[in-house]
Amino acid sequence: MSALSVALTGNPNTGKSTIFNELTGARQKIGNWPGVTVDKKVGVVEYDGRKISVIDLPGTYSINARSQEEQVVSDYFKENKPDIVVNIIDASNIARNLFLTIQLMENGIPLIINLNMMDEAQRHGIKIDMKKLEEAFGMPVTNTVGRSNKSVRKLLDVFTHAVMTNYEPSRLIKEHINKIHSLQNSSLSAARVEEEIISARYDLIDKIMASAVEVSAAGKTLTDKLDSVLANGVSSLILMVVAFYLMFQIAFNWIGQPLADLLGEFFEETLAPAAAEAMAEAGVADWMQSLVSDGIIAGVGAVLSFVPLIFTLFFCLSFLDGTGYMARVAFVMDPIMRRVGLSGKGIMPLIMGFGCGVPAIMGARALDTHKDRMISILVTPFLTCNAKVPIIALFAAMFFPDNVANIVFAMYLLGIVTAILMAKILGMTTFKGQESTFLLELPPYRLPDIKTVLLEAWDKGKGYLIKAGTIIFAMSVLIWFLSNFNSDGMTEEMDKSYLASIGTASSKIFAAQGFDTWEAGAAIVTGVLAKEAVVSTLGILYGADDVSTETEDAEDTAQTLLATSMGGAFTPLTAIAFMVFTQLYSPCVTALGTIKKETQSWKWMMFAFLYTCAVAWIASLIVYQGGKLLGFE
Repeated sequence: MSALSVALTGNPNTGKSTIFNELTGARQKIGNWPGVTVDKKVGVVEYDGRKISVIDLPGTYSINARSQEEQVVSDYFKENKPDIVVNIIDASNIARNLFLTIQLMENGIPLIINLNMMDEAQRHGIKIDMKKLEEAFGMPVTNTVGRSNKSVRKLLDVFTHAVMTNYEPSRLIKEHINKIHSLQNSSLSAARVEEEIISARYDLIDKIMASAVEVSAAGKTLTDKLDSVLANGVSSLILMVVAFYLMFQIAFNWIGQPLADLLGEFFEETLAPAAAEAMAEAGVADWMQSLVSDGIIAGVGAVLSFVPLIFTLFFCLSFLDGTGYMARVAFVMDPIMRRVGLSGKGIMPLIMGFGCGVPAIMGARALDTHKDRMISILVTPFLTCNAKVPIIALFAAMFFPDNVANIVFAMYLLGIVTAILMAKILGMTTFKGQESTFLLELPPYRLPDIKTVLLEAWDKGKGYLIKAGTIIFAMSVLIWFLSNFNSDGMTEEMDKSYLASIGTASSKIFAAQGFDTWEAGAAIVTGVLAKEAVVSTLGILYGADDVSTETEDAEDTAQTLLATSMGGAFTPLTAIAFMVFTQLYSPCVTALGTIKKETQSWKWMMFAFLYTCAVAWIASLIVYQGGKLLGFE
């Protein structure tokens, strides 16, 4: 039997991705649609002797091709004809969801209409007559409870038995489609035609709702009660800060950091000695032993030890998103964004910036005006992407072991405040334009599906692993070479190496910040290539020296190895100044390349590099010199 192709489509927050995850499990491939940053998810499942390929299309409210998501869905159906298209509908918000359903049918796409979250609909007093709904559309209607594996798996039986060519739109739908065609061929203006088409769609929704859906009067829902506190007034801002503070405590104190310590111990106390012993017994050349131990293990290991932190943080973010709270964060931040000259939509790519600057920069395409797009692109580098987290966590653990979460939280706030201030300055000077409207759905609060949260955390976090396994590997080899060779060949005196020369030249501009060692200068230079390389560079440069191992507790990790070696080079104050600089300075080369691609201008790429470095230099100068005046040196 031939393989079946199934496409899942629907509005955001309908449980579509949960259904996709339940159907395909770990048998998924995650990528990007050509030319956009929107996720492309494809999974495969075997059922009843048949292979079923399932694609999870981006959540969208329409297919007007105005946003990236809409463009992806629209283009997909123009270029592909899957065997089955399943329109996932949130049964508790059926009227809103039917708008997309009607658009799909206007485009001649036969559907299986799946009513998800039927349990929530019942709690809200919504009764849906599935038979009448089938009659209204002329298409099969199924129902699921998204988090119930048994419920979702029933869809597989529907897929294997459905023959979509046996269905055709109902008389009601055909009349509506004829009306749409008449409007499109009329002499009315384009704006008037669009207005009439939208009105016709809502008229049809009203007819369908009247015939197939019964909504009983309901009191104030739990979502309404929670939103009165979490999405309104000053309390919403306070609680938002508290929520993120707790998230950082979980990631950097309670779960993530202890696991990172264990992994660091493995690299330092188990893997490195074992590799060194094995190579010595095998008679491996000294330079190769140095490359493996001091280059690859010290460099990649220093970065990989932060994997637990990264995954814990992404798990927390995915969990909050699954509850519906992240949409409230965008809603709460809207007034603040407008004060700095951006529309509320501007917060969405900035939120992405906490994961990685590259998709955040590309995500600015979704914004409506040139001004919004440019400001979003230029302030995103100030935010704390996951590549900066190891730098902050490393220095916080070394110099402020009792306040790691507080220091990390402060750095996140610094990035946010700097981005807001620079957005205001850029909006008042370089860019001027009309404000955009802000449309955002606030989904009901619900307990997230843990399986979906775990898969999303993995999808986001594995990019860090891939970087550590490719870019950081290459960077570690390059840094090892630069730190062990000079024009005369290999040298055991690292302060006479190529890297020392580079670091010495760059360190001179940081004398007023207190971290003017060649090692710090070298780390800053390599950090432009990849922010993860800052930790990697420091690991190689300081980890290569003899280190006292008198401590016998959890501090005897890779972080402590670096802290012991770096004790003479940094003080708590210079460590803070260094963290501030690396938090704010130039985007990595990948992000700079993305800026060039998105703006189609070398000028804006160079502007992004120079102005972020200038802001970072000034901020770190203020921190260090101000700290000295206050007696903290």
